[in-house]
Amino acid sequence: MKIKNYILVCILFLLSFSAFSQQGKQKRADTLFNKFSFVKAAKVYRELIQNNYNKDYATRQLADCYAFLRDPRNASRYYKSVVKQENVPVEYYYKYAQSLRGMKKYEDSQIWLQRFKDSGGVVTANDFSKDINFITSVFGAKQQYFLDRVRFNSKYSDFGAFEQDGKIYFTSARDEGVTVKRLYGWNEQPFLDVYVTEVGSKKNVDHTGKIKGDVNSIYHDGPITITKDGKTMYFSRNNFNEDIETKDRKGLTNMKIYRATLVDGEWTNIEDLPINGDNFSTQHPALNNDDTKLYFASDRPGTKGGSDIWTVDIRPDGLLINLQNIGDVVNTESAEGFPFLNNEGVLFFSSDGHTGLGLLDVFATIKGDKDDSIVDVINLGVPVNSNKDDFSFSMNANGITGYFASNRKGGRGSDDIYAFHREPVLHVEGVVTDAINTNPIPNSVITLFDDKENKIADMVTDENGYYQINIDRNKDYKIVASQDKYIDDYRTFTSKNIQTELITINANLLLNPVPNVVKLAELNTIYFDFNKYNIREDAALELDKIVNLMQNDYPEMVIRIESHTDSRGELTYNDKLSIDRANATYDYLISKGINPERITEHQGFGERRLTNGCEDGEDCEEKDHQLNRRTQFIVVQME
Repeated sequence: MKIKNYILVCILFLLSFSAFSQQGKQKRADTLFNKFSFVKAAKVYRELIQNNYNKDYATRQLADCYAFLRDPRNASRYYKSVVKQENVPVEYYYKYAQSLRGMKKYEDSQIWLQRFKDSGGVVTANDFSKDINFITSVFGAKQQYFLDRVRFNSKYSDFGAFEQDGKIYFTSARDEGVTVKRLYGWNEQPFLDVYVTEVGSKKNVDHTGKIKGDVNSIYHDGPITITKDGKTMYFSRNNFNEDIETKDRKGLTNMKIYRATLVDGEWTNIEDLPINGDNFSTQHPALNNDDTKLYFASDRPGTKGGSDIWTVDIRPDGLLINLQNIGDVVNTESAEGFPFLNNEGVLFFSSDGHTGLGLLDVFATIKGDKDDSIVDVINLGVPVNSNKDDFSFSMNANGITGYFASNRKGGRGSDDIYAFHREPVLHVEGVVTDAINTNPIPNSVITLFDDKENKIADMVTDENGYYQINIDRNKDYKIVASQDKYIDDYRTFTSKNIQTELITINANLLLNPVPNVVKLAELNTIYFDFNKYNIREDAALELDKIVNLMQNDYPEMVIRIESHTDSRGELTYNDKLSIDRANATYDYLISKGINPERITEHQGFGERRLTNGCEDGEDCEEKDHQLNRRTQFIVVQME
């Protein structure tokens, strides 16, 4: 009996010791997770799962580790198990949907996103089901961006590339050539530094490629931006200056933006900016075209999501004023970062909160017609965006080439720099005008044909006679303008062998009026003073134009004259006044040599055909009455 009791005690002790051991392992995993050491934490959580200790919890944590490591394949693998757990928090339906999206499993992702909604979850960002045709439209859109080779990527993280003055600056964790490397716990890679290489260089960039001066430290440094004169740099860095690292209330070291100046070829005079704070991050600096505004990402108080895009004005003396969040059109309740502005002032940024193809996508802003306010954002589509993280977009001064970074499949390292060249959308545009009076013709039908007379597109001109149609490059076209009261006009043109930078081909069209129905436009309307019928100087100028048209341009033209009054005065008096105006107009044209046979009628209509609402009893201004005191001309024959 004593032996049996001894064995039982030993078994209980071993079980207790094993449970205590696993409990300690879970505590260690959680500590690593809370310190953002996700690589090491994932390893311990896997061991807990293998030992079947608190397996549901460890599986959720492991899936989250892979999500933070931007590894949707492994994240979805474990989230798939998580969503089958009893009483699992509904947020994991959303996380599973996002991981599936990162795997290009868009239909499955929508199913779990819908389940998240049906379970009471609220989607305030990243709801790509808003546009069920989004994926199809992005992949089916006309490709504008084309990838080019980059020779300086490493097996580590590389991003933040931009060109200036023949050099490419970029941020990298490579630390090539350094014997002892300090590793960042989040992803077990070396800390980031800023590098520079010559445009067109085919050499690998090692530690000798780091920029000179005091910018690079023992912690994260970069990405950067440089003013147009090349003398001032703004760069991201951990909260570390003058060899002192500062942590926030949670024990984390946040990011700050610092300013440096170029002195004798080295970046020095490091300055901590007043927009920074110890308890939030400020990073990813970008400058507008004249270096008067600094854009950046931050999770400071007032931020809507995980991080927002902010801006601050830079005074000539370097003082930063007027700090602003750029607003809800750009910023969502998810994360926005990596702003960049091209020479036209278009803001590009990365986000996992707008409708996209995967994790982080690159977007561009659209400004309103009336001012510079941002009214919408557009996804740049493939191949800039993928189902993985796509970020740190930049465009060179030519507006055609540039860089971005991605951790998509097929790269050399965790994040790689990709170069691109752009073929902007080409369009044909023009104005349709009246061949007689050169006035624009609204509501003209514009039809575009290819070189085989196949109809490509059609549209209607706006109130200014303007049209614009997107076209392909390297093709021949024919464009036709039609309007009921005019004879069709057409032009042929080509988009072959034109410069990539060209985005507009002009094709204006002239329409001649159809005989017997064309009314000359307002340019040829003449006006009279109140209660008078004499020909004013401005009216004489317009009548001289008609004389010129009839004598030189259209020697066979036959017209009819119609004269009118405003509503003031008796009806019978206005009838006579309008006839006097018609006679005065007729006599002027005859005096200038127009054959009376070419004027079929000259009639007065009194106040019966007002052009506006200024009828008897209406309180109208003089300028409105003036529009009714007029003579108009009707073309009844052209040839």
